[in-house]
Amino acid sequence: MPQNIGFQLSRVPRLWRAVLDRRLAPLGLTQTRWITLYHLWRLGDGQPQCDLARAIGVEAPSLVRTLDQLSEQGLIERRGCDQDRRTKRIFLTDEATPLLQQIDAVVNQARAEMLAGLDADDVAHLTSLLSRIEENGLAIQAREAQE
Repeated sequence: MPQNIGFQLSRVPRLWRAVLDRRLAPLGLTQTRWITLYHLWRLGDGQPQCDLARAIGVEAPSLVRTLDQLSEQGLIERRGCDQDRRTKRIFLTDEATPLLQQIDAVVNQARAEMLAGLDADDVAHLTSLLSRIEENGLAIQAREAQE
């Protein structure tokens, strides 16, 4: 088994984000802002703030500052939840739509370039392998949390 596979697995996402960060910088977006907007767009409007944080992989309090900034930019709105007054749901504004379309175009172009030379079967196989590795990692975490 190759000894450097762990390094490769950690390097690829960093490279991917670096390409996207550089290409999205002219839109005035930091990594945390575009990732938050993109996840909310993909998940759908009205996500509870804690669910959005979980999907992004950050703690809910860490997301608050980013949401404040996006709100100041007029890109999101926070609304109370009818069922739980402590919960805030996050909604994209109409002003976010053209920006999200630009983000999507940049993401799709970067994906095509990053996956250049791989056919659909290669990508499907890669996705399957990465899913298996992720499942293994989650199983290790769950097991070690119980020890």
